[in-house]
Formats: sequence, structure tokens, C-alpha cells
Amino acid sequence: MHRRLRVPLAFLILLLAAGPISAQGEDIKPRHSDPFWHVSYWNNVTLAGDPVLQETHAALDWDWGSGSPHPAVGADGFSLRCTRYLDFTAGSYRFYATSDDGIRVYVDNRLIIDQWHDHSIRTYTADLDLAAGHHLAVVEYYENMGDAVAKVSWAPVPIGPRHWRGEYFANRWLSGAPVMIRDSDKIDFHWGYGSPVGSVPADGFSIRWTGTVDFGAGASYRFTTSTDDGVRLWVNGHLLIDRWVDQSFRSYSGTIYAAGDVPVKMEYYEAGGVAAARLTWVPSDGEPPADAIIVDDTDAGCSKNGLATAWRAASGGHGGTLTWTRNNDRPRYNYNWARWYPDLAASRYEVFVHVPTAYASTTQARYWVSHSGGYTLRVVNQSANRGGWVSLGTYHFRGTRADHVSLSDVTYERYLSKMIAFDAVKWEPR
Repeated sequence: MHRRLRVPLAFLILLLAAGPISAQGEDIKPRHSDPFWHVSYWNNVTLAGDPVLQETHAALDWDWGSGSPHPAVGADGFSLRCTRYLDFTAGSYRFYATSDDGIRVYVDNRLIIDQWHDHSIRTYTADLDLAAGHHLAVVEYYENMGDAVAKVSWAPVPIGPRHWRGEYFANRWLSGAPVMIRDSDKIDFHWGYGSPVGSVPADGFSIRWTGTVDFGAGASYRFTTSTDDGVRLWVNGHLLIDRWVDQSFRSYSGTIYAAGDVPVKMEYYEAGGVAAARLTWVPSDGEPPADAIIVDDTDAGCSKNGLATAWRAASGGHGGTLTWTRNNDRPRYNYNWARWYPDLAASRYEVFVHVPTAYASTTQARYWVSHSGGYTLRVVNQSANRGGWVSLGTYHFRGTRADHVSLSDVTYERYLSKMIAFDAVKWEPR
């Protein structure tokens, strides 16, 4: 929703009397935050000259695809500037800017994100300490060619746990009672050939760390473990990394959406030789690695079946489109389903599903992963994970046509009360 910006003549007179105003509006300081972004558009990529259109918007969350923001604005070669005063409580905030192409973000005239160049869709972040009160925010964006995306949001910087509770075991299997319980402010240890403590042997021990992390309003995060030897990592009860094997020092990563207070658990064992364990996480920009295999809902590798009149196509999603349908409360005749078939080598992959920002209101999307060990069911709350990739876990695949992910419209929620999105599925080598 948006509306045209109309400025009363009396207000213009007051502004002229107050003196000059910069292009970013930083000389005007209202008493309260503004409920809308004030947006100006130019039919060039340099914000030059007089704007061709001015509007107000409640949020900066745009994905125009290959289209235009407005008939007065070209689909390519345009730019815009958004200005708004925002109220913050005192604290550290993380700003997220997702764009295709260039984007700049200012807070109180400070340039905190500067990515003024052509690029495919990427997400950039910046952390900023803010005092309580209202602050001027300015976003500048340009679109050169192709798809046009501009999104800006912010949330308190995720706060790590005050401490990690570490339970140390004098065996490799975390069995029996721990021989020691010790709190740590982070998981970042390198014991070399030694022991964590006298009651724990130098070889053949294991540790379980648990803590709760505050991820604020939520975003996709890439978690990375670095260990010698085995490691398992759970985020919000989801097994994100599973490499419970003897190995030299190696790092593994997995991406998952996290919001609010989230329990995190990491298990580790040391077999022999060098002992090390580390855990980190950073916001994910959503860009798949170069060797990732993606099957979109419109690709030949995605097959759909069921009642043809129940399928709906819409713009959005990972590849610019998505397919959706209403839910069934139980398996019925002619229920709808889809399968994504990748072209994999016989190896280990982490599987992700992309949840679009729209047409995804179900809380019980039931994905089945077919891998060399059989079938695994993963239930995804699409409503809470919109606009990002969600990990279904890491598995060993056969490298045959039997490898696939399937999803049906059967969610066991009230009949036809929810929308299920069928978008892209990704396999990343692990």
C-alpha cells in the first residue's frame, strides 16, 4: 500500500523560513518518529535533477522483478531516496539491506552500508550503537538492468548467551554423568595434544555445550563449526550439522532462520591427537555457493501432480516465480504434491528449501527427503520462515534418480485454511 505525498503550502512556507534543507533532510528533526518513509524516484541511476514521483510507504520491502515501481518510473535505469525518522530504545542494532543493484544506508548522516555498484541480489549488514530517541534514516537505491529488489530492515544485534554450559565426559559417547561442568563465554577452544582439565583425558573425551541465543526480530544465519574430531549442532531443536566422525581439523556450515530466544546445542568428541572445537555464526546473504545445486518450481527437475485446478502460480520466490495451493486436512483423493529431482554425485549434501515471502501461511509443511539411508520427514513452519532458505539437514545421497525432496498439500491443519508454497530446493555439498 502506498499514497502520494502532498505537502501543504503552509508547511512549505515554514520550511523555507527555517533555512536550507539537504537532499537527505537531515536539518529537520521532528519530535517523534515518522510512520512513513518519504520516497522520491528519478528516471536515472544518479538521483539527479527533479524527482518524477514522490510517495510514502510504511516499509521498504520491494521486489519488482523485471517490472517498474510505478508507471511514471522506468523498469530499468531508475533510482530512489527514502527518508524517515525512527524511534529506537538504546542498544546495538543490526541493519539489513537487500538489493539488486546498488544501495546505500545512512543513519544520522553516517554511511553504514555502501554498496553502490551493479550486482545480483545480495544482503548486506551493518551494526550500529544507537542512543534512545529518534534518528534520521536515509536509504538510496538504484536499478540498472534486470531484476529490481530493494529491502531494508533492522533488529537488535543477536546477543550470545551469558554463558555456555559445558558438560565434560571422560568418554567419546557423552555417556554417564559428566566428570566436570564448566561455563564458558564462548565455544572457541584449541587444546592441542593436551586435556581441557585434569579430570578429562587428553584423548577419548566428549563435551556437550548448551545455551540460548537472542536473535531479535529474526533473519537467516549461517552457523559454522570447526573441530577435530566429531561434531553435531542443533539450532532450535533442528540438527543442522552432523559430522560425528574422526577427522582432522575441518569446518562445516549450515544456514537456518532464527528469531527471538533460540536454544543452541553443540556436541563434540575427541578421538586422538589434536583437540579443537569452535562455533561461530553470521547473517546469511542468501547467496548459494558456486557448487550448490538448485531445482526451482519451474525447472524440468520439479514434477507436480494432483488436481490441476488447485495449483496456482504467482510472481516472487527464488527464481522469480512460485507455485502454491491451499491445504488439505488429511490425505484425500487427488491431493496435490511436488517432487524436486537433483542431479547429484554420490556424496553428502545439506538440503535447503526456499520459503517465499508470500503464499506461505502453513505452519506444518511436511517435506520428505529421499536419501541413501531412506526417507526423512522434516516439518517446516513456512509462516515463520518467509523470505529465506531453511535447512532440512545433511544426508548422504545415492547419485541416482531416487534422490529427491517431496512436499504435499496435506498439513493436517483446518481444511483449506492455509497456503503452501512450492518454491526452490537446494543441495549444498558437505
